[in-house]
Amino acid sequence: MSILSPINDMLVARFGELGPLFGLAGLGAVFVIITLPVLLKKNEDPLNRLNSETRAPRQKAKAEDNANEKRLRQTSKSTEKLDRYANFLEPQNEEEFSAIRLTLMQAGYRSKQSVRIYHFMQFALGLGFLVLGVLYALVASAGGEMSTQQLVLSILIPGGAGYYLPKYWVNRRLQQRQQEIEEGFPDSLDMMLVCVEAGQSLDQAIIRVAREMRAAFPALSEEYEIVSHEMKAGKDKTNVLKDMAERSGVADVASFVTVLVQSTQFGTSIAEALRMYAGEMRDKRVMRAEERANKLPTKLTLGTMMFTVPPLLLILIGPAVYRVSNMVNLTAGG
Repeated sequence: MSILSPINDMLVARFGELGPLFGLAGLGAVFVIITLPVLLKKNEDPLNRLNSETRAPRQKAKAEDNANEKRLRQTSKSTEKLDRYANFLEPQNEEEFSAIRLTLMQAGYRSKQSVRIYHFMQFALGLGFLVLGVLYALVASAGGEMSTQQLVLSILIPGGAGYYLPKYWVNRRLQQRQQEIEEGFPDSLDMMLVCVEAGQSLDQAIIRVAREMRAAFPALSEEYEIVSHEMKAGKDKTNVLKDMAERSGVADVASFVTVLVQSTQFGTSIAEALRMYAGEMRDKRVMRAEERANKLPTKLTLGTMMFTVPPLLLILIGPAVYRVSNMVNLTAGG
């Protein structure tokens, strides 16, 4: 304490009552300056170094995957303008992006830019119809009085309709394409069975079926052509068939792929598997047609009630009503 007293008196005499506080602050700054080089030269923890060495290849592989994905999403000059708004036009969530891309592929849109174009059409049509709604609201309000509710609805309804129009179009196209594949799939199996029993391999049979089915069922022919091209490129046959089932989105095709994969794995005859499955598909097509025929009476009931009963009542009751009205008029006049 005898050593600190002169220092304390000196600090108070020089800086006032806050002199000791300034001295402590300066001492702390000196200690920080002294220890800072020591902290900067601190050796790295071996555990952290091991973790960083293990994590580095994963980060490098992830960066390469992201670069490859961006390269795959690159477009030609015709869609170069859409690349500037890629973050806005594409979902950033991978699951959402994969789901939309799969839906577009099942609808027949396999372009690399299909997701961007789809979202761009939603944005453009929604904004365009919204502008048309605003113009209509301005014209209608100038011609007469409009309530606030009518004004809002006249603007929002066209905008919502324009936004959901691409989604409706894609879903409609997907349903039509799947229906076309379902209708032509049994015939393609019969033709494939004939080709296999004639001595051709499965790859050659698929190529022949794709060529023969192009005129009647172009969607199914396109799927078979993609399968043949992927097989020629050297891709595994099992993965090719599974990709076909995923692209088509049809349960019959998925079951057919399962049959072929099991036949290949267990070494059974592909011709026998095709014969049995083709017979099941023919029976299923007949059952599907009978189901549609059985639904017709129920669907026609509403039309019959609306368009048949009123004219019949008018013919049966009309003359009686006319006579009664005439008698009432004569009685009232007499």
